[in-house]
Amino acid sequence: MAEKFKAMDEDQLSLDLIEAQFALRQSRDQKNAKSLLILVNGIDLAGKGEAVKQLREWVDPRYLKVKADKALVLEREQPYWLPYVPFMPKEGQITILFGNWYTDLLSTAMHVSNPIDDSLYDDYIAKMAQYEQDLRNNNVDVIKVWFDLSWETLQQRIDEMEPSEARWHKLQSSDWRNQNKYKTLQRLRSRFTQDWLVIDGADKNRDQIFAQHILNALKDCPEHIKTSAKKWKNNPIPQVLRSPEQNVLDKAEYKDKLKTLTREVADALRFDPRDVIVCFEGMDAAGKGGAIKRIVQKLDPREYQIHSIAAPEPYELRRPYLWRFWRRLQTEGDISIFDRSWYGRVLVERIEGFAHPAEWQRAYAEINRFEQDLIENNSVIVKIWLAISKDEQEARFKAREETPHKRFKITEEDWRNRERWDDYLQAAADMFAHTSTQAAPWHIIATDDKNTARIEVLETILKQLKAT
Repeated sequence: MAEKFKAMDEDQLSLDLIEAQFALRQSRDQKNAKSLLILVNGIDLAGKGEAVKQLREWVDPRYLKVKADKALVLEREQPYWLPYVPFMPKEGQITILFGNWYTDLLSTAMHVSNPIDDSLYDDYIAKMAQYEQDLRNNNVDVIKVWFDLSWETLQQRIDEMEPSEARWHKLQSSDWRNQNKYKTLQRLRSRFTQDWLVIDGADKNRDQIFAQHILNALKDCPEHIKTSAKKWKNNPIPQVLRSPEQNVLDKAEYKDKLKTLTREVADALRFDPRDVIVCFEGMDAAGKGGAIKRIVQKLDPREYQIHSIAAPEPYELRRPYLWRFWRRLQTEGDISIFDRSWYGRVLVERIEGFAHPAEWQRAYAEINRFEQDLIENNSVIVKIWLAISKDEQEARFKAREETPHKRFKITEEDWRNRERWDDYLQAAADMFAHTSTQAAPWHIIATDDKNTARIEVLETILKQLKAT
């Protein structure tokens, strides 16, 4: 970058940046819409703040969001990306995270009483790189910039600081008179900045180098991947999906089991030290709502959240598809129940053509990484597929139409979806094959008897909570 850099007239640079901003903003209504996420990190006093401030003066500040936060300590209580979910740019938007997951990683490695070891540090770096690639694959271009400064120049700038400013830096645990601390930071950051733009904070063209890099990124946002890596091969459909059990549970036995199990499940969910996430998928009218009602029967409403997932809202479509689920997991509460979930990407979006084949085929790995992050950070995920026969679905649809307080549950779309029955079975089979992991297995409950299904759901939750 230093060899190729050529200073621009500032008025021309500002005009080019604003035009590029406008073009990006206009793209939000197009199929190739993109957004830009800029991660800014570096040595204190290297000019990060000044460069961002200058950039904001050169662009239209209304369309540049800057989020600056103090460093957080990475803990195994939540994924490292979760605090930054609200600030993810939507299509057509530019966001600067002045303080981000790398800031947190460095702070954790350098300042906590029990710093993370090299193995865990490198594991975080690998996960962060993959997360950023997932963002890029979902139309968020990620630009990473490190502002560097030599030890000698850093000391000179400290000498030139006003006493009040120097005192502030020391109060913020940034006493850069300690050369060992400086060397440690340089060693740690060198393990992840190989693919970053590194700007010398002493370079007189520092602000323009930063701005021109952003301009180039705006002009050349990479295309979203639209081709599949390999030809898709369908997996065999489990026979249990085609022929659910027909046994009917005795009503008296059902009531006895239900009374016991609802209490046991409530206690298990309430006292489990982890965050519990229960995901329901299945054919329409398979009994998801009835099963959820029994799960929460003995819980206080303040103890859980139920998320009923429908088609994404327009503002949700302008962000990575997992974003709307990241947001829901930020809510307070240790128990989250999803009536349909992120698996819509590989089910309805696949079948109805709302997602390109490259998108839903890639989603299996993205979902697995998402779930693994949750599991490694104090969560347990219970995934349940409720299956019924096609004849039983038809009977339940007709019963809904004839029952006043259930008519809202049946629509023309539900009837239309029955025509894609085999497609949904195939999509479910592929989903089981690619996303049933040891840590988060799929549980298929296939029966035409509602009472049997409800009991099996409760037993399944208890079993997994005890097993993992």
